[in-house]
Amino acid sequence: MVIVVGNQAPDFTLPDENGVEQTLSAQRGKKMVIYFYPKDGTPGCTKEACSLRDGYGLLQQAGITIWGISYDSPKSHKAFKAKHHLPFTLLSDSTKEVAKLYGVKGWFFVDRVTFLIDEKGVVVQRLDDVDVSAHAQQIVDAFKAAGKEK
Repeated sequence: MVIVVGNQAPDFTLPDENGVEQTLSAQRGKKMVIYFYPKDGTPGCTKEACSLRDGYGLLQQAGITIWGISYDSPKSHKAFKAKHHLPFTLLSDSTKEVAKLYGVKGWFFVDRVTFLIDEKGVVVQRLDDVDVSAHAQQIVDAFKAAGKEK
């Protein structure tokens, strides 16, 4: 499946790092970022997560809620989040169904892709060329370019 900018983001429910089910459609009314990343604790993924952590204030100021998704377990996510003091939610797609739904399912790891979703649940941008060192700024700039950020 290919997610097309301008279409409704496919809905899903996944467990977070605490095992609590999170549903995308319950976030309507918020600007959402769903970033898929290969694996907790790997160099590129750690750099990306820490970049988002360091730019979290910028994201909050822009009214953006962020969820990270990988195939890792809630337990792995909890440890990764605690170790790096990540202030955002990490979701476990252990069945790879959501990655498949979003067209980012890799053989061993999910592809590194970020989706920007507006308050109505519409995909306004897909970022395939993720800058792991400055991802928060990249997201804010992409929302601005899409006309969704003041």
